[in-house]
Amino acid sequence: METFVLLPPEAEGFVQSLKTFTLEDVGSAEWFKQHEIIEKLNMQAIISATTAVHDEFVKEVLVSHGKVAVLVHEMILIEVWKHKIFPILCQLQDFKPQNTFQLYMVMHHEATIINLLETIMFHKDSYEAADDSALDLLDYCHRKLTLLVSKVTREGDTMHDQIIETIITIIFSCQELQNHNTALEFGISLKALSVLRYITDHTDSISVINHMLCTHNIPCVLVQLISSHPWSRFKAEKYISDKWQEIPVEDQLKMTKVEGQVWIALYNLLLSENCQQKYEFNNYNKNQLLKLRGFLTEVLIDQLPALGHLQRFLSHLAVTDPAPPRKGLILEQIPVMWNHIVTQNKGKFKAIAKYQVKETFSPSDNELRKQAERLAQTYNLDVMESLLPDKPKCGSCGREATKRCSRCQGEWYCNRECQVKHWSKHKKTSCDYTPLFCCCCEFS
Repeated sequence: METFVLLPPEAEGFVQSLKTFTLEDVGSAEWFKQHEIIEKLNMQAIISATTAVHDEFVKEVLVSHGKVAVLVHEMILIEVWKHKIFPILCQLQDFKPQNTFQLYMVMHHEATIINLLETIMFHKDSYEAADDSALDLLDYCHRKLTLLVSKVTREGDTMHDQIIETIITIIFSCQELQNHNTALEFGISLKALSVLRYITDHTDSISVINHMLCTHNIPCVLVQLISSHPWSRFKAEKYISDKWQEIPVEDQLKMTKVEGQVWIALYNLLLSENCQQKYEFNNYNKNQLLKLRGFLTEVLIDQLPALGHLQRFLSHLAVTDPAPPRKGLILEQIPVMWNHIVTQNKGKFKAIAKYQVKETFSPSDNELRKQAERLAQTYNLDVMESLLPDKPKCGSCGREATKRCSRCQGEWYCNRECQVKHWSKHKKTSCDYTPLFCCCCEFS
């Protein structure tokens, strides 16, 4: 059955309502309404992109109404908030919230937007619609890749979304929130890597190319990523479909989507004529790039044949000195969003944190419940299931499952027999009920 989070007219109305907020507004009631809108747009965009049943109308309306730049601004706004406001909140002695799920949802907002941008930036018209904010998006991606290279988020695991119907009972300390934020940053950084790859696919802007090659030296950053491979850990686990998965021995040489994004970005940058004319192949850059030859194995090239061209380019680079980059007077744009937000609020960060403690992150029980109810409608289970990359598996036999425990909503079974067989184990972990055929164990 086809699932819609939003119908096209609803999506258009929501997109038209998108606007930029100030740092002080983060977490307010009006901000949360827009957060819910962006969550719905993100879910519908994923459904449209993965099912191919209907047009990607979310992408179309974001482009036609010029709202891609608004998404970039709001994402960077939360990035600034996490760097400048959240640490102050955690240090305030009078900040002792009984429930901090609002803070977590603010952190999660950045992940939602980068996920939406990853979905729509596959298309060139989305990149073109970003207009001047493309440089700000590139700067954002560079900051996230720097985190990956420095291994700040290396050990972080993803924080799986909790069922919002129980969100009121979830209580985190500030330290726990900081840990969750570190874990969340890992997933965000890998999404930013995909967005960077799409920028290398589409851009012909001299300013963007110059920023990638000369300002940030993105090729060398990508070489460092290949060398450190933060998407692999413990020799047998890889980060696939937003979670760590144990890889069988026979599949350990298979390229993951994340690895593919890095190699494609390198291919686009190093083999593009515009980039070759702009990039300075000095001794440092040349030595860094030649490290890639050790990773370009026959197995890798068989999976992505275009890398054969990259291998030949590197072999030629090893024995020649490329022509120096073309020099000339260039009038280029510069990214402004991060600096504008920081400069606009310079000296006000502590005052904003104190204001948010009093007015934003200390809601009454009634306000908290209403907010949780709205989020529960946004994250309804039928929609969340349609977003899963893999079909549910039976908790007993492991085969594809179509029926779910109606009480815990978390365990799946392929038939009644498997449910009964698995009951003794399932009862202890999820459904704390004594009768074997109680209402909680019927299928939904």
